[in-house]
Amino acid sequence: MDEKNVRLCVPAEAAFARTVRMTASTLAVCCDMSVEDVEDVRMIAEEGFVYACATEPDGVEVTFTLAKGVMEMDFSLGEAEPQDDSIELVEVLLDAVCDEFFESEDGTALHLSKRALS
Repeated sequence: MDEKNVRLCVPAEAAFARTVRMTASTLAVCCDMSVEDVEDVRMIAEEGFVYACATEPDGVEVTFTLAKGVMEMDFSLGEAEPQDDSIELVEVLLDAVCDEFFESEDGTALHLSKRALS
């Protein structure tokens, strides 16, 4: 599979977490990921969205980069520092499940990457 990009822009509201989660899981299937990997992608997509929303943007743009056995997600971030202590749990979960998890140097994006286990 050649690398493909898909972009999704949603309001930064909890009601749109399902849209991000379901889009990510559908796209993970396109990357030939296993059921277990798809579940991991679904979880990190939702946690990435929670992280992005905690930075108080007007909307969140998610760019999904797809390749065989690999999925990357880049979430646009707002300018606020997350105030909720639960963001620490989000960071722990992302660090545990993602192959890559970092905020861009300029603080405008959150990068997540998941490679298929098999």
